[in-house]
Amino acid sequence: MNKDNTFITAPGQVDPQQDNADENTDEVGISEHQADQIKEMGSVTPKGLNPIHCLTIIGQIEGHYILPSQNKATKYEHVIPQLMAVEEEDEIKGLLVILNTVGGDVEAGLAIAELIAGMKKPVVSLVLGGGHSIGVPLAVCAKRSFIVPSATMTVHPVRMSGLVVGVPQTYSYFEKMQDRIVKFICDNSKVQEFQLRKMLHNTTELATDIGTVLNGDEAVECGLIDEIGSLSDALDCLKQMIKQSSDA
Repeated sequence: MNKDNTFITAPGQVDPQQDNADENTDEVGISEHQADQIKEMGSVTPKGLNPIHCLTIIGQIEGHYILPSQNKATKYEHVIPQLMAVEEEDEIKGLLVILNTVGGDVEAGLAIAELIAGMKKPVVSLVLGGGHSIGVPLAVCAKRSFIVPSATMTVHPVRMSGLVVGVPQTYSYFEKMQDRIVKFICDNSKVQEFQLRKMLHNTTELATDIGTVLNGDEAVECGLIDEIGSLSDALDCLKQMIKQSSDA
Protein backbone atom coordinates (compact mmCIF):
# COMPACT_ATOMS: atom_id res chain seq x y z
CA MET A 1 0.00 0.00 0.00
CA ASN A 2 1.42 3.41 -0.90
CA LYS A 3 1.09 6.79 0.82
CA ASP A 4 -2.35 7.64 -0.54
CA ASN A 5 -3.74 4.30 0.77
CA THR A 6 -4.12 2.76 -2.67
CA PHE A 7 -3.00 -0.79 -3.23
CA ILE A 8 -0.33 -1.72 -5.75
CA THR A 9 -0.92 -5.20 -7.14
CA ALA A 10 0.99 -7.59 -9.34
CA PRO A 11 -0.52 -10.09 -11.81
CA GLY A 12 -2.61 -12.63 -9.93
CA GLN A 13 -2.97 -10.52 -6.77
CA VAL A 14 -6.35 -9.19 -5.69
CA ASP A 15 -6.77 -5.48 -5.17
CA PRO A 16 -9.33 -4.94 -2.35
CA GLN A 17 -10.53 -1.80 -4.10
CA GLN A 18 -11.27 -3.84 -7.23
CA ASP A 19 -13.50 -6.51 -5.61
CA ASN A 20 -16.66 -4.79 -6.73
CA ALA A 21 -15.18 -3.79 -10.10
CA ASP A 22 -14.30 -7.43 -10.85
CA GLU A 23 -17.93 -8.37 -10.36
CA ASN A 24 -19.02 -5.86 -13.00
CA THR A 25 -18.19 -7.29 -16.40
CA ASP A 26 -18.89 -5.88 -19.82
CA GLU A 27 -20.66 -7.62 -22.69
CA VAL A 28 -17.63 -9.80 -23.54
CA GLY A 29 -17.06 -10.89 -19.94
CA ILE A 30 -14.04 -8.68 -19.16
CA SER A 31 -14.05 -7.04 -15.76
CA GLU A 32 -13.24 -3.36 -15.29
CA HIS A 33 -9.99 -4.29 -13.53
CA GLN A 34 -8.94 -6.58 -16.39
CA ALA A 35 -9.80 -3.86 -18.93
CA ASP A 36 -7.59 -1.42 -17.03
CA GLN A 37 -4.80 -4.02 -16.92
CA ILE A 38 -4.95 -4.43 -20.69
CA LYS A 39 -5.06 -0.66 -21.28
CA GLU A 40 -2.18 0.24 -18.97
CA MET A 41 0.14 -2.79 -19.24
CA GLY A 42 -0.96 -4.69 -22.35
CA SER A 43 -1.47 -7.81 -20.24
CA VAL A 44 -4.20 -9.78 -18.52
CA THR A 45 -4.61 -12.91 -16.39
CA PRO A 46 -7.97 -14.54 -17.26
CA LYS A 47 -9.55 -16.59 -14.50
CA GLY A 48 -10.03 -20.33 -14.95
CA LEU A 49 -8.85 -23.74 -13.82
CA ASN A 50 -5.30 -22.93 -14.91
CA PRO A 51 -4.88 -19.12 -14.98
CA ILE A 52 -2.49 -18.09 -17.76
CA HIS A 53 -0.93 -14.65 -17.82
CA CYS A 54 -0.96 -13.11 -21.31
CA LEU A 55 1.82 -10.64 -22.06
CA THR A 56 1.76 -8.70 -25.33
CA ILE A 57 4.93 -7.26 -26.82
CA ILE A 58 3.88 -4.79 -29.51
CA GLY A 59 5.25 -1.84 -31.45
CA GLN A 60 8.75 -0.82 -30.39
CA ILE A 61 10.60 -2.05 -27.33
CA GLU A 62 11.20 1.08 -25.27
CA GLY A 63 14.44 1.03 -23.31
CA HIS A 64 16.51 3.78 -21.71
CA TYR A 65 15.00 6.55 -23.85
CA ILE A 66 11.32 7.52 -24.02
CA LEU A 67 9.82 7.13 -27.49
CA PRO A 68 7.58 9.81 -29.05
CA SER A 69 4.00 9.71 -27.79
CA GLN A 70 2.61 8.67 -31.19
CA ASN A 71 4.67 5.43 -31.13
CA LYS A 72 3.14 2.18 -29.94
CA ALA A 73 5.63 0.89 -27.40
CA THR A 74 6.29 -1.91 -24.93
CA LYS A 75 8.02 -0.42 -21.90
CA TYR A 76 10.57 -2.66 -20.24
CA GLU A 77 9.92 -1.11 -16.82
CA HIS A 78 6.35 -2.44 -17.14
CA VAL A 79 7.34 -5.90 -18.35
CA ILE A 80 10.11 -6.77 -15.88
CA PRO A 81 7.96 -6.46 -12.70
CA GLN A 82 5.19 -8.45 -14.41
CA LEU A 83 7.58 -11.30 -15.16
CA MET A 84 8.80 -11.36 -11.58
CA ALA A 85 5.23 -11.41 -10.29
CA VAL A 86 4.19 -14.18 -12.70
CA GLU A 87 7.10 -16.35 -11.59
CA GLU A 88 6.32 -15.83 -7.89
CA GLU A 89 2.50 -15.98 -8.01
CA ASP A 90 1.31 -19.53 -7.25
CA GLU A 91 -2.12 -18.97 -8.79
CA ILE A 92 -0.63 -18.23 -12.23
CA LYS A 93 0.31 -21.50 -13.91
CA GLY A 94 1.85 -20.35 -17.18
CA LEU A 95 2.81 -17.42 -19.43
CA LEU A 96 1.73 -16.75 -23.01
CA VAL A 97 3.84 -14.14 -24.83
CA ILE A 98 2.22 -12.68 -27.96
CA LEU A 99 4.52 -10.68 -30.24
CA ASN A 100 3.89 -8.18 -32.99
CA THR A 101 6.95 -5.96 -32.78
CA VAL A 102 9.30 -4.09 -35.09
CA GLY A 103 12.14 -4.39 -32.55
CA GLY A 104 13.63 -1.53 -30.59
CA ASP A 105 16.15 -1.09 -27.78
CA VAL A 106 18.63 -3.98 -28.00
CA GLU A 107 19.63 -4.14 -24.34
CA ALA A 108 16.05 -3.81 -23.06
CA GLY A 109 14.77 -6.47 -25.45
CA LEU A 110 17.58 -8.86 -24.61
CA ALA A 111 17.07 -8.26 -20.88
CA ILE A 112 13.37 -9.20 -21.18
CA ALA A 113 14.27 -12.27 -23.26
CA GLU A 114 16.82 -13.42 -20.68
CA LEU A 115 14.25 -13.08 -17.88
CA ILE A 116 11.66 -15.12 -19.78
CA ALA A 117 14.20 -17.79 -20.71
CA GLY A 118 15.13 -18.16 -17.04
CA MET A 119 11.57 -18.70 -15.79
CA LYS A 120 10.66 -22.08 -14.28
CA LYS A 121 6.98 -21.83 -15.20
CA PRO A 122 5.78 -23.01 -18.63
CA VAL A 123 6.14 -20.27 -21.26
CA VAL A 124 4.89 -20.30 -24.86
CA SER A 125 5.39 -17.54 -27.44
CA LEU A 126 3.28 -16.72 -30.50
CA VAL A 127 4.43 -14.41 -33.30
CA LEU A 128 1.61 -12.50 -35.00
CA GLY A 129 2.25 -9.96 -37.74
CA GLY A 130 5.96 -9.59 -37.12
CA GLY A 131 8.77 -10.47 -34.75
CA HIS A 132 11.56 -8.33 -36.18
CA SER A 133 15.06 -7.39 -35.05
CA ILE A 134 15.35 -7.77 -31.25
CA GLY A 135 11.91 -9.37 -31.45
CA VAL A 136 13.70 -12.54 -32.65
CA PRO A 137 15.32 -13.28 -29.25
CA LEU A 138 11.98 -12.47 -27.59
CA ALA A 139 10.24 -15.01 -29.84
CA VAL A 140 12.70 -17.84 -29.19
CA CYS A 141 13.14 -17.31 -25.43
CA ALA A 142 9.98 -19.31 -24.59
CA LYS A 143 10.09 -23.03 -23.90
CA ARG A 144 7.96 -23.53 -27.03
CA SER A 145 7.50 -21.03 -29.86
CA PHE A 146 4.75 -20.67 -32.47
CA ILE A 147 4.29 -18.44 -35.50
CA VAL A 148 1.24 -17.90 -37.71
CA PRO A 149 1.83 -18.57 -41.44
CA SER A 150 1.30 -14.91 -42.42
CA ALA A 151 3.79 -13.50 -39.90
CA THR A 152 7.33 -12.44 -40.81
CA MET A 153 10.60 -12.15 -38.93
CA THR A 154 13.48 -9.90 -40.01
CA VAL A 155 16.96 -11.03 -39.01
CA HIS A 156 19.62 -8.33 -39.39
CA PRO A 157 22.81 -7.13 -37.65
CA VAL A 158 22.79 -4.65 -34.77
CA ARG A 159 22.08 -1.09 -35.92
CA MET A 160 22.51 2.16 -34.03
CA SER A 161 20.91 5.51 -34.72
CA GLY A 162 22.43 8.84 -33.85
CA LEU A 163 26.07 9.90 -33.70
CA VAL A 164 28.55 7.02 -34.02
CA VAL A 165 32.28 7.55 -33.58
CA GLY A 166 34.01 5.85 -36.51
CA VAL A 167 36.85 4.19 -34.62
CA PRO A 168 37.83 0.50 -34.21
CA GLN A 169 36.50 0.44 -30.64
CA THR A 170 32.97 1.23 -31.91
CA TYR A 171 32.99 -1.66 -34.37
CA SER A 172 34.39 -3.98 -31.71
CA TYR A 173 31.53 -2.99 -29.40
CA PHE A 174 28.94 -3.70 -32.12
CA GLU A 175 30.56 -7.04 -32.86
CA LYS A 176 30.45 -8.11 -29.20
CA MET A 177 26.82 -7.06 -28.92
CA GLN A 178 25.98 -9.04 -32.06
CA ASP A 179 27.77 -12.10 -30.67
CA ARG A 180 25.64 -11.93 -27.50
CA ILE A 181 22.44 -11.88 -29.56
CA VAL A 182 23.56 -14.68 -31.87
CA LYS A 183 24.55 -16.87 -28.91
CA PHE A 184 21.21 -16.29 -27.18
CA ILE A 185 19.21 -17.12 -30.31
CA CYS A 186 21.20 -20.28 -31.01
CA ASP A 187 21.01 -21.42 -27.37
CA ASN A 188 17.21 -21.01 -27.34
CA SER A 189 16.28 -22.34 -30.77
CA LYS A 190 17.31 -25.04 -33.24
CA VAL A 191 18.94 -22.71 -35.78
CA GLN A 192 22.64 -23.29 -36.44
CA GLU A 193 25.08 -20.42 -35.86
CA PHE A 194 26.57 -20.52 -39.37
CA GLN A 195 23.07 -20.46 -40.83
CA LEU A 196 22.00 -17.53 -38.65
CA ARG A 197 25.10 -15.48 -39.51
CA LYS A 198 24.52 -16.18 -43.21
CA MET A 199 20.99 -14.77 -42.87
CA LEU A 200 22.33 -11.76 -40.95
CA HIS A 201 24.71 -10.82 -43.76
CA ASN A 202 22.44 -11.52 -46.71
CA THR A 203 22.64 -8.60 -49.18
CA THR A 204 19.92 -9.64 -51.64
CA GLU A 205 16.64 -9.03 -49.77
CA LEU A 206 16.62 -5.63 -48.06
CA ALA A 207 16.99 -2.52 -50.22
CA THR A 208 18.76 -0.28 -47.69
CA ASP A 209 20.18 -2.83 -45.28
CA ILE A 210 21.53 -6.36 -45.01
CA GLY A 211 19.59 -9.24 -43.49
CA THR A 212 16.84 -11.73 -44.24
CA VAL A 213 13.04 -11.64 -44.04
CA LEU A 214 11.47 -14.98 -43.09
CA ASN A 215 7.82 -15.89 -43.35
CA GLY A 216 6.22 -18.35 -40.93
CA ASP A 217 7.11 -21.51 -42.84
CA GLU A 218 10.71 -20.38 -43.42
CA ALA A 219 11.19 -19.48 -39.74
CA VAL A 220 10.16 -23.02 -38.77
CA GLU A 221 12.15 -24.66 -41.58
CA CYS A 222 15.43 -23.04 -40.49
CA GLY A 223 14.83 -23.94 -36.83
CA LEU A 224 14.28 -20.43 -35.54
CA ILE A 225 10.68 -21.16 -34.44
CA ASP A 226 9.35 -24.53 -33.26
CA GLU A 227 5.94 -24.74 -34.93
CA ILE A 228 3.41 -23.13 -37.23
CA GLY A 229 0.27 -22.51 -35.21
CA SER A 230 -2.51 -20.18 -34.13
CA LEU A 231 -3.66 -18.90 -30.76
CA SER A 232 -5.53 -22.12 -29.99
CA ASP A 233 -2.43 -24.20 -30.80
CA ALA A 234 -0.26 -22.09 -28.51
CA LEU A 235 -2.82 -22.29 -25.69
CA ASP A 236 -3.24 -26.06 -26.09
CA CYS A 237 0.53 -26.50 -25.93
CA LEU A 238 0.81 -24.28 -22.85
CA LYS A 239 -2.00 -26.10 -21.06
CA GLN A 240 -0.32 -29.44 -21.80
CA MET A 241 2.98 -28.11 -20.41
CA ILE A 242 1.16 -26.90 -17.28
CA LYS A 243 -0.42 -30.36 -16.83
CA GLN A 244 2.96 -32.06 -17.22
CA SER A 245 4.61 -29.72 -14.71
CA SER A 246 1.84 -30.26 -12.15
CA ASP A 247 2.04 -34.05 -12.57
CA ALA A 248 5.81 -34.09 -12.13
